[in-house]
Amino acid sequence: MDFSALTKKNIRSLRPYKAEEIPCTAKLDANESPYCIGSKLAADTLKKLNRYPDPDAKLLKAAIAKDLKVAKENIILGNGSDELIYYLIVTFGGPVLFPVPTFSMYGIISQALDEKFVGIPLDKDFDLDTDKMLAAVKKYRPRLIFLSSPNNPTGNCFSADRILKIIGASKGIVVVDEAYQPFSSEKGFLPLLGDYANLTIMRTLSKIGFAALRTGFMVADSGLIEEVNKVRLPFNLNSLSQTIALEAFKQKQAVGRAVRSIVSERDRMIDAMTEMNGVIPYPSEANFILFRVKNADLIYKKLLRSGVLVRNLSGTVKNALRVTVGTPDENNMFIKSLERASRRN
Repeated sequence: MDFSALTKKNIRSLRPYKAEEIPCTAKLDANESPYCIGSKLAADTLKKLNRYPDPDAKLLKAAIAKDLKVAKENIILGNGSDELIYYLIVTFGGPVLFPVPTFSMYGIISQALDEKFVGIPLDKDFDLDTDKMLAAVKKYRPRLIFLSSPNNPTGNCFSADRILKIIGASKGIVVVDEAYQPFSSEKGFLPLLGDYANLTIMRTLSKIGFAALRTGFMVADSGLIEEVNKVRLPFNLNSLSQTIALEAFKQKQAVGRAVRSIVSERDRMIDAMTEMNGVIPYPSEANFILFRVKNADLIYKKLLRSGVLVRNLSGTVKNALRVTVGTPDENNMFIKSLERASRRN
């Protein structure tokens, strides 16, 4: 049976997001934390696996509200940021606007939902091209604008004044995706929520050591949260994730130490890469580094043969690879392997 004939037109050309498991010694391709923050799973949670989880995740929501100093009514939780992106597009529709290159799920989910989406190229410094973005806002009147800052895969924060211009010009919702904010020297846009009704902030626990939980959250005007909550699937965050995520907020010191270690290692890696011939690392405010080489496909293969797995982004940024900051030992392995690979290239 030809199922493609039954498939909606917008789905036929869609390619699934690939998250391959490739054997390696140092897994530095997925922007995960190299540190697993220990958690003692409450025994009473394991005794209640026959029951549905708290549909509102009240305890976790209260912990987030306390940590961020916002009201619980301003928070909605998702099974990862992906689910929240999906809910936003389901709720408000398109057109959807975002800069490129950026997190691929903005476009993938828009296409899956058959909503128009527009990608505007970043400028030569990987910052927002204000003129082009504002022109697109005027032309397409997007209902949703996604701005990942720090941006994946470029690693930089977009200029705050440029983001504010876009927020001010938009009649729709501007979502600042701060998945990598814990690694940034900038405070982020959370303090400005009260100043802009159309500003929404997304964050996640995935990058700071809890990727397996698939726990993300969004902070916004209570009216927006109320609308998005209409499409949220019941019991979308399971009991185990809720319990461990709650522990994560109780272990801020351990999380903070891990984050500081990653930032220190990131800067050390950039310094080492800067000294290599034919390697151009870009400044990063995230837990990864984008870098250019003469032949990305070849360097990728050489690194993998050395046991180091990075992300090949040459299809998105010419001759570019992205390496996640790992443990000091993993980073040393990467630096030595890249030095050898680039020297022979």
